[in-house]
Formats: sequence, structure tokens, C-alpha cells
Amino acid sequence: MKKSADIALVGLAVMGENLVLNMESKGYTVVVYNRTLSKVDAFLKSRAKGKNIIGVHSLEELVASLNRPRKIMLMIKAGKAVDSFIEQIINFLEPGDIIVDGGNSHYQDTIRRTEYMESRGLLYIGTGISGGEQGALHGPSIMPGGSQKAWPKLKPILQSIAAKLADGTPCCDWIGSDGAGHFVKMVHNGIEYGDMQLIAETYQLMRNLLGMTADEMHTVFEEWNRGELESYLIEITGHILQFKDEDGLPLVNKILDRAGQKGTGKWTAITALDMGIPLTLIAEAVFARCLSAKKQERVRAAKLLSGPRAPFDGKKSEFIRNLKQALYACKIISYTQGYTLMHAAAAEHNWKLDYGNIALMWRNGCIIRSAFLQKIKDAYAHNPQLNNLLLDPFFKEKVLSGQTAWRRVTSAALNAGIPVPAFASALCYFDGYRSESLPANLIQAQRDYFGAHTYERVDRPEGEFFHTDWTGKGGATAASVYTA
Repeated sequence: MKKSADIALVGLAVMGENLVLNMESKGYTVVVYNRTLSKVDAFLKSRAKGKNIIGVHSLEELVASLNRPRKIMLMIKAGKAVDSFIEQIINFLEPGDIIVDGGNSHYQDTIRRTEYMESRGLLYIGTGISGGEQGALHGPSIMPGGSQKAWPKLKPILQSIAAKLADGTPCCDWIGSDGAGHFVKMVHNGIEYGDMQLIAETYQLMRNLLGMTADEMHTVFEEWNRGELESYLIEITGHILQFKDEDGLPLVNKILDRAGQKGTGKWTAITALDMGIPLTLIAEAVFARCLSAKKQERVRAAKLLSGPRAPFDGKKSEFIRNLKQALYACKIISYTQGYTLMHAAAAEHNWKLDYGNIALMWRNGCIIRSAFLQKIKDAYAHNPQLNNLLLDPFFKEKVLSGQTAWRRVTSAALNAGIPVPAFASALCYFDGYRSESLPANLIQAQRDYFGAHTYERVDRPEGEFFHTDWTGKGGATAASVYTA
């Protein structure tokens, strides 16, 4: 065993342990440290036994064990813990040493930390990592950003442990400066929220409207996973529906309908609001989890509030075909909104994002991996300046050809009193985006009426602002700020 290590990893939870084993399997010697020192010892006696993995009990030992420039990867809880670790170790480091934050840090924190580290002559990378436990062990999707000078030093390691496409291309490449990597991971997680909510609504329509059993739904999802909806989330949904509890009944039916969240979906929605991007589907997916958490309130409300309970009277097979088309159309909207948010962030932070390449990084290893992502890569190869996926010929045709089915499914759900916030918000986004005229003219008139916020006119040049004294008592003074 080598006495010096190629890279250090701090934080031996599930993701940390598996990333260490992944690195070691690719020929790297890894030094490991955890705040709870017993975890280091336990790891060395179990999964790390006999491998090129060095355990240490102090930061001084950790730094001394590393080849220069030192590369230290953090897999610890996002937030104050990361800042605390940086302050603890920074005085042991030398110019050119690198810290890599592989947790789900907020991209604004990564921007701040990159600037701080670089001011001390050190380098910083904030990298999104997706794929869960198995991805970490066998090959995740990795999205690094931060100090550009650090990338050549980390590239061989990160690309070697990343998932690979069929042609060997790693699902890991440089995203951009400061917080770009963590931003793209945040958007990935937001899309993940959207995908999961869409699948959940599909499941609810099959169960509550069509009266399908878990085994019947399993068969449908298994079939869908052999076509254009092929994806990790569709695949595991089929597996979940097939899984039986000890009594032989579907386990999914015994799981409490209260969904948790770690906050990255919420960050995505908040960032979209801050940037003025209509991320409606993903926001509704976040709100749906919030509503699910109100389980006791919903149980009480169910006894007091009634809605339609009309039985389904159509052809089940035809509705399932419509449901498949509707799900695909909604999926397009989810990714469309995520990509428009990345476009806005790139403009705000001067990031040069390769949108097609990002789709390839998500093509394998990560939670949202799917065949669908190749179509996004193709769209940006055809038009690198594409600012909305709905304007790409392939996606435009898919949404237009599927909208009749989409409307049937959404209408049937609403008429049956079955909540489909993601399906409905996706459809409203599509209808709003394709509308040449929206009722915002009335809203602007209202704003001018009560707050003298001014308005523009369709019969005058854009950028020329007007205020009307609507009551005859308001005077001619208008607000000085107009933002649209």
C-alpha cells in the first residue's frame, strides 16, 4: 500500500464510502477522514479492508498523507458544515491545493467559497453528483464547476469514476466558473422533482380513475420503459409496483402518502422566481410534496369536503395510450423549463454552458437518466442558440401531436376530482407560451390604477411609458420603476 494518497475524501456516509471505493477501484489511493473517528476505523475494518485506502484521525494527518497539489473532496452536509471545515483546514494548505465540495451546496455558497479560496491562493470546485448509492459506487453523473485551474488536476479522477455512455464518453465534464456546477445539479434535482411528480400523478390516475391494480400498472410501466419513455424513474416505478410485502400484497399500497424533500427542488423554484423564469411544473412538484406533508389535515378535510366521484366510462386501453402521450408532453415541458432557467443563470453569471453536453452528462449515472436526453443533445447540436426546447422541430412535433391526448387526460382528471398539478400546470405553460396575447394588459392597468406603475401601449413603441389618472383625482405623478 502506498504511503501517500492521490486524493482525500471527508465524510463517510453512504455516498462518501461508495465514492472512495469507486476511486480505489480505478487505481487511486484515497485517504479518508470523518468527524466521528469511529467511522474511519469501522470502514477500514470492513469495506475498505485490504484496499489502497488510508485512514486518518486528524486534519494534520490528512494533509500530510496527500500528494501535491493536495486534492480534498468533501461529502458532508451542505451549509455551515462546509464553511466550518474550510476554516479548519485552510491554514494547513499551500497555494494550488484544491478543495472539492461534492455535496448539494447552494450555488450561491459555491460562488462565495470559490472567491474566498482563490483570494487565499487556493482552488475550489463545487461539483454536483447524482446517482445515489449505486451510482457513487459504479459511476455517477458528475457536474464540476469552480476554479478553472483546478480542472486539469481533477479531470482524470472524476472522469474515471463517472458513469460512461456506450461509446465510453464519461458523464462528467467541466460546467463553468464558480457556482455553475452546483447550479446545474440544482436544476437536475428540480427536473427530478418534476419527473417524479408526473409519474406519481400518472400512477394516481391509473389507480383512482381506471381502478388498475399494482400488477396491472407494473405491466404498463414495464412496457413504457421499452419505448420513448425509457428512463431510470420509469424503470424503478415498474419495480416498485411489482414488489410484494411479506403478506404477498403490494408494498406500495402500505407506504404513507407523505413525501419528504431535502430542499434542492425548493431552491430551484425560488431561483426561478428570483430570475423571473416561469418554472411552473417544478414549482408545483415542490408544492405537491408540501401538501402531501399535511396528512392529518387532509384526513380531516376528506371527511368534510366532497368532490365528484364519477366512474370512468371510457376505454381503458385508449386512456392509457393517451396517458403515455400526455406524460411525454409534460416531460418535455419539465425539461424546457429547467433549460430556460439555466439560460437565464448563464446570462446573469456569465457562464458559458454547453447545454447539449449537459444533457449527455445526465444520460447515464444520474437519477433523471433517460433515452429522452439524447433528443436534447440533438436539439442543441442542430441549433446551439436554441432558447426554448418547444421551438426545436422534434419537440414541437411531439407536443403538438400529443396535445389532444394531453388535454383529454387533464380534463378527465379534473372532472373526476383527481389532483394533477404537474400535468395541469405544464399544459397551462404550453398554452401561455404559445399565446400571442395574454391578459397581462389588464393587470398592468390595475397596477397603474392603484400604484401609478405606468404601462406600455400596443400602438406606441416599446420602452415608452404612460400613466393615466383613472379616477380624475390621482394627478400626473407616476412611479419611477417599471419592471416587466
